[in-house]
Amino acid sequence: MKSILLSLFLVLPSLAAADEISDALTAAQEAYADGDIQYALDELDFARNKLLEAKTDALGAFLPAAPDGWTREVNTEMNQGLAMMGGGVGAEATYTQDDGGKSYKITMMADNPMVASMAAMVTNAAAMGLKVERVGRQRFMVQDNEMTGLVANRFLIQVSGADTDTMMAALEAMDFAALSGFGQ
Repeated sequence: MKSILLSLFLVLPSLAAADEISDALTAAQEAYADGDIQYALDELDFARNKLLEAKTDALGAFLPAAPDGWTREVNTEMNQGLAMMGGGVGAEATYTQDDGGKSYKITMMADNPMVASMAAMVTNAAAMGLKVERVGRQRFMVQDNEMTGLVANRFLIQVSGADTDTMMAALEAMDFAALSGFGQ
């Protein structure tokens, strides 16, 4: 747990955010010492949300850059949706061809109950008769213009909305080895 918190503090986008988190944690401790449990809880929730934002920003760094001739738009509200699905962190970006012809979306989720529920299906995709493609050492099931894979048994990666070749190229631009060590 200490290593996760340490790595989160190292990836914070600015010292101001770290001060904001530290201030909230200090305020929570002071409120607890004063017997104001509700305020302590509020400050802990605030600090937790800021830490999750920092972790989400760090996870978003694993989204590949837009290929030449494409633009990338990162969904900054991804974690709000995850909160309704049991928590965890996620990152998402939509990639659009500059001429507007094609687009696809990459979604990454970690530490979320949905990841665990999808793991069996992704792992056994071939046994279920689904097409499987390899990207490096990672296997991705292909179904209905979507490729879904499980990295390090913790990260659900989905690419959707384009032909298989375009989605494969997007996945090949990702660093799954580095992603495997995220937050450790």
